[in-house]
Amino acid sequence: MKGLKKIQYNSPVILTFALISLVTLGLNYLTHGATNKLLFSVYRSSPLNPLTYLRMFTHVLGHANFSHYVGNFMLILMVGPMLEEKYGSSKMIFMILFTALITGLINIVFFGNVALLGASGIAFMFILLSSFVNIEKGRIPLTFILIAILYIGNEIITGVFTSDNISQFAHIIGGVCGCIFGWGIDPERKKS
Repeated sequence: MKGLKKIQYNSPVILTFALISLVTLGLNYLTHGATNKLLFSVYRSSPLNPLTYLRMFTHVLGHANFSHYVGNFMLILMVGPMLEEKYGSSKMIFMILFTALITGLINIVFFGNVALLGASGIAFMFILLSSFVNIEKGRIPLTFILIAILYIGNEIITGVFTSDNISQFAHIIGGVCGCIFGWGIDPERKKS
């Protein structure tokens, strides 16, 4: 029992996001996909349906299967705590919700016949945002340039030459959001 007291819930937003998504995945399995379709994927539906607006945010909680979940959350759990420590919990919530909303809206407007689910847009936002961690004012980090070229370039090439069930546009939009946040959101100031 002493060992359990040493375990710290060190990144409340990231850990809660991962746990809620895991519960959502469990619900998806228990309902044979019904909860993902009803609540945790975004697609074009009636603007009179209040769930249409909820799904613009909740689609990042749904995942098709355990492999999909692990693929996204291995990266989110690896990079997210560092970002949450740097930017603070409230800014992380804002960045996650904003990225979810933008990817959801773009999916509805341009790809409405395709259901979008999963946290890969958030993962890509974190990838690009992480390249700003040690930025100095007025300088462009070379790591940012390389990450942008490698990740976003790969998604564009994959999107053009591959036909799969992966939403490269959500990855690209997540990466763009990470760039915008990296340039535009000041990190939390540590109190001395």
